[in-house]
Amino acid sequence: MYSLLWLFDTLISLYVWILIASAILSWLVAFNVVNPHNQVVRSVGEFLWRVTEPVLAPIRRLLPNLGGIDVSPIILIIGLYFIRNLVFELVS
Repeated sequence: MYSLLWLFDTLISLYVWILIASAILSWLVAFNVVNPHNQVVRSVGEFLWRVTEPVLAPIRRLLPNLGGIDVSPIILIIGLYFIRNLVFELVS
């Protein structure tokens, strides 16, 4: 059972890091630090967008417009950690 908990924890941690990487890449593109026309940057950005957008889009629809500030990754990270801790409490 602990192996499944470890796998669950690892997958959540990996997804949190993917969310952080997606947010950082979007900032770097927005401030023209990286060139979005570069093939590597475009490929990484496309992968991150395809992995995170299906989960972030419903959260964005529920949130009010905050004027260009996207807090949906933060809300998702908090929710993922809450679910992780809840599962650990229920199993342990």
